Amino acid sequence: MYNKILVPLDGSKLAECVLPHVEALAKGCQVKEVEFVRVFEPFRMPSSGEFVMSEQDMAKLDAEHRAEAEKYIQEVARNAHTNGVKASGKVIKKREGVAEDLADYAKNGDVDTIVIATHGRSGPSRWVWGSVADRILRSSCVPVLMVRAPGCVAGI
Repeated sequence: MYNKILVPLDGSKLAECVLPHVEALAKGCQVKEVEFVRVFEPFRMPSSGEFVMSEQDMAKLDAEHRAEAEKYIQEVARNAHTNGVKASGKVIKKREGVAEDLADYAKNGDVDTIVIATHGRSGPSRWVWGSVADRILRSSCVPVLMVRAPGCVAGI
């Protein structure tokens, strides 16, 4: 049923709470591939005129941040317990928004489902911080499995 699972990660321990669920799906659903993805956001100059940075310095900073993201996502893929299922890592550059970029990636990458962690925020906290997981759910054309992070509080 699921040939390819997409697992968006942002580098946080909260996002990684999804890993045992991905491992169980890989084992029980005859998955062929699990792809861990991190969205890399290029450096943007602050709007105030007080801070000046050359193009070379910005490019160097981008390269360093992308390398950190690559190192992280490859380590996750290497250490994933996917029971013999192919596990790979990919860093994609942010173009629109994180959720929209991930939904497009899933659509164009023959992904069968997305498995993502969610903070489980509600009310004003959610309105202020937004929810990447919720935006992926609403913008994706493939099924999305949302895993609540440990310690979430039930409520509306």
